[in-house]
Amino acid sequence: MAQGRGSAMVATVFLCMLMFVLHSEMAHAASYTVGDSGGWTFNVAGWPKGKRFRAGDTLVFNYSPAAHNLVAVNKVGYNTCTTPRGSKVYKTGKDQIKLVKGQNFFICSIAGHCQSGMKVAVTAI
Repeated sequence: MAQGRGSAMVATVFLCMLMFVLHSEMAHAASYTVGDSGGWTFNVAGWPKGKRFRAGDTLVFNYSPAAHNLVAVNKVGYNTCTTPRGSKVYKTGKDQIKLVKGQNFFICSIAGHCQSGMKVAVTAI
C-alpha cells in the first residue's frame, strides 16, 4: 500500500511540473497591434524596429476591410508586392496572426497599397 501512495505522489508532482511548464510557455506569448494605434495602414514597414518578437506571439492587424486586406506572403511576395499562389488572404479588419519562428511577411494586396508601404516583415526568434 505504501508503494502505491509513492507512485501516486510522483505522478502528482510530475503533472504539477508539466502544468507549470505549459503555463509558463503560454505566459511568454505577447500580442502586438501592427501600426500601434494607427493600425494596419500605409508606411508601417518600420513599425517592428526596436521590438523583439518570439514564435507564438500574435500580431493584430486592425483596418477597414472596405479599404484594405492582409496577405501572408513569402519573401519574394514581400519584395515584389505580389501575392504568390496559395497565399492566405485575410479580410476581417481584425485579423490575428500567430508568428512562426523565422521571417514572417505581410502585405496589403489592394492595387498600389503595398508599393505605398503597406507591408511589414517581422522576424521571430
